[in-house]
Amino acid sequence: WCSDETRAGMNESGTQLLARLEARRCLKDIEPRLFSEDEGPQHGEVVELYGAEGTGKTELLYHLLCRCVLPEAAGGLEVDVLFVDTDYSLDMLRLVTLRSSLSRLLVVHCSSSSQLLLTLHYLETTLNSRPSLALLLIDSISAFYWLDRCEGGASISRQEEKLSKCAELLGRLLRDYKFTIFATCHTIRRSSSGSAASCSSTLEADRPYLCRPWQRLVTHRVLCSRQEAENHTAGGSREEKRRQVFRVHCSSSSSRTKASRISSFCATDAGVQFI
Repeated sequence: WCSDETRAGMNESGTQLLARLEARRCLKDIEPRLFSEDEGPQHGEVVELYGAEGTGKTELLYHLLCRCVLPEAAGGLEVDVLFVDTDYSLDMLRLVTLRSSLSRLLVVHCSSSSQLLLTLHYLETTLNSRPSLALLLIDSISAFYWLDRCEGGASISRQEEKLSKCAELLGRLLRDYKFTIFATCHTIRRSSSGSAASCSSTLEADRPYLCRPWQRLVTHRVLCSRQEAENHTAGGSREEKRRQVFRVHCSSSSSRTKASRISSFCATDAGVQFI
């Protein structure tokens, strides 16, 4: 007598077994200026980029995408990337300079939590067929938060049901296939009143609000904010003087150690430039 889990394991093909066990590229050095020393994401870890609209989250995803798909000779990591676009914000025209490297990029669009869940079910097939797939980008994991709340009615469990299933499925795939996830998450506005509430509004805005299964997956959290750049040059164009600078505070809650790092970058026509 065999359990369903045992039978499923026995039915696993040789190709699937190799894809699952083969060591994928570790992305701990994906961006040394973003993480503390030796604190980049390891196999099977999740990085959440959290912040309000216009704080550079998607710009960072573009930067990480390019870093991964470019060949090693050009300073890249030469790995495959799957970009799940739930905000419909991916601009392929910005990636034309990657040329042949775009063959390492897969793009999927999702317009609901149900589509996202279905996409993740098919992800295992993709992981089996592409052992070089090392990075999953989701922009954003919170895209359907309000829609799910409306559909779930007064029941919190129904509101979070689909995203919880997505997180649980991702957890299993991360354990089995050892890839890395970067996902953006938008700040939501919470009602507040009074001076005390006003003073704590920033802390409230930065507090995680997605379902517990997703929060348990996150090993690194990057808080993104925006600030005006200081220009100390006497000359310079108006664009240079008003150049937008983004501030990121990266903290790690992984089992290895707890560390944090603050860095800044600006977005230019040539891409992200750390300051």
